Amino acid sequence: MNFRVGRGLEVLLTTSLTPNLSGEPADGHIVGCEWIVDAGGCAADRLRSLELLQSVCGRVVRELELKVVGEPLWRQFPDPGGVTGLCLLTESHLTCHTWPEHGIATFNLFCCRRRREWPWELRLREMLLAGSVTVRLVERGGSAFPPASLPTTGGAP
Repeated sequence: MNFRVGRGLEVLLTTSLTPNLSGEPADGHIVGCEWIVDAGGCAADRLRSLELLQSVCGRVVRELELKVVGEPLWRQFPDPGGVTGLCLLTESHLTCHTWPEHGIATFNLFCCRRRREWPWELRLREMLLAGSVTVRLVERGGSAFPPASLPTTGGAP
């Protein structure tokens, strides 16, 4: 079901009448796994440190045996700002964003196949002195878009 939301934006809503309690997609088309990580209560000086955040991302890449394509992109914002980083991976991408003024760091790792877990909470408490870490793992694809109902980019009906 599509709803128009102002100036040409459309939101696609999907519903499932039969809940899948097994945790496995009904059609088995998982196209990737995404880790969405929020760390709070972090030390502001660590969230401003380009070198430290490069080290955190480097550790993720190294310990999960990921492969970086080209050179990672980094931006350090003027004080009191934080750091933003992007590593393009053969597996997909890893991003990092920090807000020292709020003590927050966010990470997003998308891989096009399942990977073992990385100890986000342990590492971010150790490296950023995080007080809290929330890790969400989302399997992408699956039954959200069964092959027969893939959205198209054609004109309005």
